[in-house]
Amino acid sequence: MTIDATDRRILAALQRQGRMTNAELSERVNLSASACHRRVQRLEAEGYIRDYVALLDARRLGFPTTVFVEITLSGQADEVLDAFEREVRKIPDVLECHLMAGSADYLLKVVAEDTEDFARIHRAYLARLPGVAQMQSSFALRTVFKTTALPI
Repeated sequence: MTIDATDRRILAALQRQGRMTNAELSERVNLSASACHRRVQRLEAEGYIRDYVALLDARRLGFPTTVFVEITLSGQADEVLDAFEREVRKIPDVLECHLMAGSADYLLKVVAEDTEDFARIHRAYLARLPGVAQMQSSFALRTVFKTTALPI
């Protein structure tokens, strides 16, 4: 299935304000409510809309520290990669894990209360991940901007 300009307007509106009613959405994208509802259902069924979530404020919830961790594994065999990926998914403080091309094998985005909390996360979880040969952590000083909206 391909998406047209109207589908893109629907997706753009929903990714910025996912709680709007169908009536508000249909007005915003200049469609009838029933046509808009059918398109949203189709976009959901086809997987263009994966989930609806609430984006929480990490700072207000006590997690103002963001740390990016570059991890290099001891090898590239499938079993090493699979074991690492299986275990890293279990760490609640890891928000993202990306397999990388370049100097590091993986890049993790970790949230913590402060540097002491990150030290706890490092000791309890990160240092125990299988296959890790090297790890480098970089603390974000300030988030200049952050979005989840794709450029559609």
